[in-house]
Amino acid sequence: MSNFNLKSMLTTNEVAQVFDTILSSPGMNEAVKIDLRISRKTVLLLHQVIEHGVSKKGEGELFLFASASEETLTELKGLGTDCLQRAGLVELSEKLLQLSNPNKK
Repeated sequence: MSNFNLKSMLTTNEVAQVFDTILSSPGMNEAVKIDLRISRKTVLLLHQVIEHGVSKKGEGELFLFASASEETLTELKGLGTDCLQRAGLVELSEKLLQLSNPNKK
């Protein structure tokens, strides 16, 4: 059986255009309500993934982040922060960030 890999068939620019097309599709800006129950561990990891992805915008293989508008990225960061606040993990997240970046305060 052959192993189909779409990424190897498209250039970086073409992949970016596909993601841009998906993000601009009708209805993509509509708000949705999500009732979500996840562990605090997952909230902490989700926040880290969002922060890392947004800070690396346009680098490497994060085409979806590169295609997103600044407004969307700000909304995404706000979601991560809101999740941390609701889980009561803001202070813990800040202390973990200080441990991982001892030169930054």
